[in-house]
Amino acid sequence: MTSQDIPYYETRSTICEYGRSLLDDDLTTGTGGNLSARLDDDHVAISPSGIPYAEIEPSDVPVVRTDGTVTEGETDPSTELPMHLAVYDRRPDVGGVVHTHSPYATTFASLGEAIPASHYLLAFTGSEVPVAEYETHATQALGDAAVDSLGDSFNATLLRNHGVLTADESLDDAYTVALMVEYCSRIHYQARAIGDPEILPDEEIDRLSAKLDSYGQG
Repeated sequence: MTSQDIPYYETRSTICEYGRSLLDDDLTTGTGGNLSARLDDDHVAISPSGIPYAEIEPSDVPVVRTDGTVTEGETDPSTELPMHLAVYDRRPDVGGVVHTHSPYATTFASLGEAIPASHYLLAFTGSEVPVAEYETHATQALGDAAVDSLGDSFNATLLRNHGVLTADESLDDAYTVALMVEYCSRIHYQARAIGDPEILPDEEIDRLSAKLDSYGQG
């Protein structure tokens, strides 16, 4: 089978690449975590369930309707499909979703503590990384809790006692946010181990967000 024979080949291939990056960037272990991308108003592509990232081929990446029906691919979609679909339903601005178990951010998720803006790069996510209420993994309730925490303005939320969810205009952007969440979580953890971190005010985060949005343009 050639790439021309695989619908949405480029996007499904990108999901494979970022799946391997989750391990390379220490954002998860084993087969944990998942990624998805919006294809159009009615379809998303999402990483398959339970397959080692190194073994996933583009044809393995399921294409799913927004009602959860698989239209392409022979593998089962990630068990966290309800959470991904909940984000796309609530946030029409979102084109990509990444779920990780990155260790520093998940440490704060296990503490039930939001990550404040002790580093300016947190502006990629908003004024903080909020914490969603705990719900059992792979349930619609978890999806509902995640979108309630994201609201209309945050690009990331901690999933209490679980991990991290990021969402942005594209899968590339959502993955960048996941990296920034973990980096800022590590800095905040280290700063707290030494002393009392200084937190940037919301007005500065707003200015930084505008600068980051325009970075590299023009």
